Amino acid sequence: MGTPELLLDYIGHLPESPVWDEQEGTLYWSDILEQEIHSFQLASRQHRVIRFPEEVGCFALRQSGGFIVAMRSGIWLCNANGILLHKVCDNPNNPQLARFNDGGTDRQGNFYAGTFWAPGDFNGALLVRVGSTLQPQVIQCDLQGANGLAFSPSGEYMYNSDSPNRVIYQSRIDEQGEQGVRRVFRNFTPEEGLPDGAAVDAEGCYWSAFHGGSRIARFSSQGEQLLEVRLPVPMPTMVCFGGEDMRTLFITTTRENMSDEGQAQYPLSGAIFTLSVDVEGIAATRFAG
Repeated sequence: MGTPELLLDYIGHLPESPVWDEQEGTLYWSDILEQEIHSFQLASRQHRVIRFPEEVGCFALRQSGGFIVAMRSGIWLCNANGILLHKVCDNPNNPQLARFNDGGTDRQGNFYAGTFWAPGDFNGALLVRVGSTLQPQVIQCDLQGANGLAFSPSGEYMYNSDSPNRVIYQSRIDEQGEQGVRRVFRNFTPEEGLPDGAAVDAEGCYWSAFHGGSRIARFSSQGEQLLEVRLPVPMPTMVCFGGEDMRTLFITTTRENMSDEGQAQYPLSGAIFTLSVDVEGIAATRFAG
């Protein structure tokens, strides 16, 4: 196990949704509040920024090229340059009160996108699935802030977190992608931080970033914490596996809502970190639609 290191000279506002492209050796991520998707090719160290008309909460690479992106008002297909090509659906929440947030693909290539209920007065956020036929389906509707989406190596189980309520769920998923029984995987105390974005490794363990907790933690499939890595910033947002051997953990962080004093104390908030780990990750499946 290594120690966290900076990936590049970059400080974002709200970096999220890191996605590794194993074909190009490139890391992608969104900066939600800056309405951008970034790419960074490790070999050439080329950093590219793609602008969008709205906040991009999450996205996935497509089998046919380009992205599927969940912006504030709806989900779109776009090309590799960010040109919007086809609107899949509107945001099923009120987009003035709930933008899209965390998401990704399952092992079959279905795309999932969750929303974040900004007022915070009740569990008004949703989790939406979009299959290859581009038909959206709301599969959870009792969250306050959808986060932590990840799938077991076989695709049999889905994990997702509700950050404000400090809980991670585990659900059984059938071969058609339908959600079965959902159970509480683990609850957390305020001192542990909010369970944010996540990834699952090849051994079936769940890695979560803890917003406000200054840490990354790995859990067994039964919810037992196996290890913890401390970070030099308070608010990591998500992790993904990548690198040539899939043993690099990429970690996005944020400076959203930090005071000037907080940014001075933690100047690397908003940076992207890497962490060499002892177990392989699993490459994200490209969206099949």
